[in-house]
Formats: sequence, structure tokens, C-alpha cells
Amino acid sequence: MKTHHTLSPDLTVDGIAINVHSLPEAVSSIVDAAQHGDNFSVCTLNLDHVDKLQHHPEFLNAYRRARFVTADGFPIVALSRLVGSHIDRTTGADLVEPVCREAGNNGLPVFLLGSNESTLTMASQRLRRRYKSLDIVGCLAPGQHFEPYSGEADIAIDRIRRSGAKICFVALGAPRQELFAARCLDELTGTGMLCIGAALDFIAGTQTRAPGFSQRYGLEWAWRMMKSPRRLGPRYARCIGTVPQLVARSMPQILDARMRKAA
Repeated sequence: MKTHHTLSPDLTVDGIAINVHSLPEAVSSIVDAAQHGDNFSVCTLNLDHVDKLQHHPEFLNAYRRARFVTADGFPIVALSRLVGSHIDRTTGADLVEPVCREAGNNGLPVFLLGSNESTLTMASQRLRRRYKSLDIVGCLAPGQHFEPYSGEADIAIDRIRRSGAKICFVALGAPRQELFAARCLDELTGTGMLCIGAALDFIAGTQTRAPGFSQRYGLEWAWRMMKSPRRLGPRYARCIGTVPQLVARSMPQILDARMRKAA
């Protein structure tokens, strides 16, 4: 059953409501929707995505169409506290294993899309070993230049449709995974699309996730940047630059929360 959070308001970022407040709520919401045969998508909002929402109208529209949005990033979590909303950080990497566990327990077949063949092979093997009842009905690694609206995407959609998957993990990176998931809302029936970034690489061991302490204290970005400074340095600099603007745009929510608290 889906967890309700009537006492804790949603944080809204650029018109996008972060409407899933914790990992357990995310898992129960996803499984409940999949059991009902719904089409839906799941997005995990971080500062990189906030920046893209400002400059990429199709990405914004994909987020608007998402059924479930979580907070992926401590700045988003901290902002939620300012508006009186208790939101826990829930990343794509956090979602995969508990969703697979519950998918296996509830007879919901899953599909893995993204990354590369060797990663998919290793990730699927490890997931099957950990969750004996999990039914992985398909894996597909698109080409490096995969586009959400292309012949290759048409083939991917057909593969997912034919597989009978109720849940599809989409590991294509932003914004491609969100755009593809939004397209699938129109072209698939009864499939939940979960945008999960590098989660399958972490499971396969082809990438190493930041240590637990850095995740707990909001320093995962710093750890990743030290591992790949040339690739991630400009991205994180851009993300940090979005924070003052994000706080300014959120000021009406913050002031409203303060007034409600004082009343």
C-alpha cells in the first residue's frame, strides 16, 4: 500500500512537486502502481536536473509527466526542511535493489535498459542471485548515441512491450532517460519506467559508488568529482551555481511555511 504524507507538504521546484518523501514510500508507491497495471515514470531530482529544467523544455515536460518524483541530493533535502517538508534523500541507486526485492515477491517482471552489455550481464546475474524470485524478462544496451526519438528507441520500446515487463529500469543518464521514459508513457501499456542513472553500473561493480559516510553527509558529489575531475568538475560547478537562484525561486514557499508555523 502507498504511504500517505498528509502532514508533510510537498516541496515544489520550478513547478515540479517532490511527492515521494522517503525510500520506503517510493518502493511501496512503485510496486502498488505496477500491481495496478499503471503506466508511470519515476524521476529523482538533483541539482544537475534543476539546471536542466531551466534550459531544456522537453526535460521539464518529462518531469511534469512523472508520477513519482524523489529528492536526489542534499541541497534539495535541505530546501525541503525550509518549507516545512520532511523529505529523505532517495536516489536512483537506492531504488533498484528494494524495488527488485518487492518485484520478485509480488510477481512483477522487470526489464533492464541502458549502460552496456557487460554491465547488464553482471548486474542481472547479481540481482538474480540476491532475489531468487526476481523475473528479469529482458536486457538491452542501446548504442552510445541513443536518442529517445529514433528508430533505435522504437526497437527498444518494442522489446520492452514484448517482454511483458511491469517495471523497466532506465539507465541512460539525464536527460535521455527521462525523455525516453516520458515517450514510453504514450507507447507502452502497464509499464513503470524508473530513471536510475548509474545504478546498474554500481550493482555490476563497473563503477564504484561513493562510500557510505560521504552519502550520509551530503559529500557524494565531492567524492565523485575527485574520481573524475575533468568530466564532473564543470558539471558540479554549474550545479553549485544553481543553488542561490533555486533558493530565491523557492522563497515564496519558505515564507509561506514560516507564516503557517507562526500562525
